[in-house]
Amino acid sequence: MCDTLVALGNSTHDGSVIFGKNSDRPPNEAQVIRRFPRTKHHKGSMVKCTYIEIPQASETFEVLLSCPFWMWGAEMGVNEHGVAIGNEAVWSKESYADSGLLGMDLLRLGLERGATAKEALGAITELLTEYGQGGDCFFGTPMKYHNSYIIADANEAWVLETADKYWVAEYVKDIRSISNGYTIGKHWDMASPNLVNHAVEKGWCQSEQDFDFAQCYGDAGMREIVHCVERANRSTRLMMDNRGKVTVRSMMDYLKDHDGYSMLEWNPDKQLNTICMHAGPEVISQSTASYVGHLSKKFLTHWFTGGSSPCISVYVPFYVGFEIPALFSRGKEKFGTASHWWIHERLVRSVQQDYPSRAGFLASEIKKLQSDFLAEAEQVANRVDGLSAAAKARLLQGFTNRCAKTMTAKNSEWLKALGKTKLDSHTKSNYLDFLNSINKSAGITF
Repeated sequence: MCDTLVALGNSTHDGSVIFGKNSDRPPNEAQVIRRFPRTKHHKGSMVKCTYIEIPQASETFEVLLSCPFWMWGAEMGVNEHGVAIGNEAVWSKESYADSGLLGMDLLRLGLERGATAKEALGAITELLTEYGQGGDCFFGTPMKYHNSYIIADANEAWVLETADKYWVAEYVKDIRSISNGYTIGKHWDMASPNLVNHAVEKGWCQSEQDFDFAQCYGDAGMREIVHCVERANRSTRLMMDNRGKVTVRSMMDYLKDHDGYSMLEWNPDKQLNTICMHAGPEVISQSTASYVGHLSKKFLTHWFTGGSSPCISVYVPFYVGFEIPALFSRGKEKFGTASHWWIHERLVRSVQQDYPSRAGFLASEIKKLQSDFLAEAEQVANRVDGLSAAAKARLLQGFTNRCAKTMTAKNSEWLKALGKTKLDSHTKSNYLDFLNSINKSAGITF
């Protein structure tokens, strides 16, 4: 499960577009940050995506991606033109193919081939129509689904919802969120050919007049199971309550949300489907990585956690065109000290043993460190204009590297401090059993 949000310039404090996503996936599936520079390709060359090969574009744009370690595609990312995309799993009445382009492959392809949000949307729908979507989407677990997207740039945003090769798109007017269920009904701005006629032929509606995309194409049972309506309503309400005042910091806070519970009130053993999701005996996914994009026309800053559980994470600033610190680009299916994702995950698992006490213990430090990073990022953005290429590289790469190094040190420092705290009996035994099980599978010990 996932949640993707966008606030356009008419809804933000500074007039920029602000994008956010939590990627909810299996708790032991590391997610890494990857950079692929702009590249020219030979005529007739092919590109191997996760499962299938397709013809390569003559040139692909530079992209910065947050990827489950095992797949070619990405859960979220941005390109050199400031186009940002996040996808959602959705379940339709259409059949699921055993192979094809993953929704995450389509996301990366859209970023590599689209210089604007609308161009990226066009690239995705063209490839979807020609090659289809399909294949298992989780590592080591049979799981197939179709996909929806928010596609944004510094000027506009679109919602794209797909059901096999059928699709519909809506132009965003102010704020928008999506969350594992279809949201477009009777009104849209673009759609695939034969969308309505196909639904009539299937018996999902009687005519164009009573056609509703979400009702006709969506799987109502899965919609209930994944609690997508509650999460989408919550994220929409958070943004609407702050319409005209949304900031990068508030978008980060929306992605940390536990349905309004404070850290001292919240415990993941509640097993509620919240925006910041925690896996457990009854919930198969957790927020394994998060991204907030500040899509300003003046200067773009991309904030990635590079780790799970945004509620106990600090977002690190990244910039297109510059290298990813090595620890953030590594991670596999088992714990390893060469991976920021796993280093942070060990801290997360320690906190989850007694969330109210341990998360509360870290809350003020996390908040202060995030404030420090945000304040310095604003200073950096103001200094970039007029710098030589070399000076700009030193400034931006140096800032990212320092923040990443600080996070590595803080993860170790905080884990050591938690090891000295007493575990209280806040957490249900079945949740602790679940934690022990996934820790054993991942090779995490304390």
